[in-house]
Amino acid sequence: MLNPPVIDIPLPELPPGAAARVTSVSSANSNAPAELGRRLAELGFLPGEAVRIVARGMLAHAPIAVRIGTGTFALRLFEAACIRVCPEQSQLP
Repeated sequence: MLNPPVIDIPLPELPPGAAARVTSVSSANSNAPAELGRRLAELGFLPGEAVRIVARGMLAHAPIAVRIGTGTFALRLFEAACIRVCPEQSQLP
């Protein structure tokens, strides 16, 4: 039996309320400061951690509220784009 392919998406593409796991954190985005990956890791955005978007701002470029572990953090979109996630299988069509 073949394993289904792993879907790896940027965190901002995750639908609100959908469960996912962090696959990687990188500040390779040219808009992000070099130390951003380290800061996100210190907040708990580490590979394997469960994550969920709990709210989005009303405007197009508004921050998103993200739940990881027992904490909820507001991330700007360029910060969230540094985090790649794999949606939980029950969330896939």
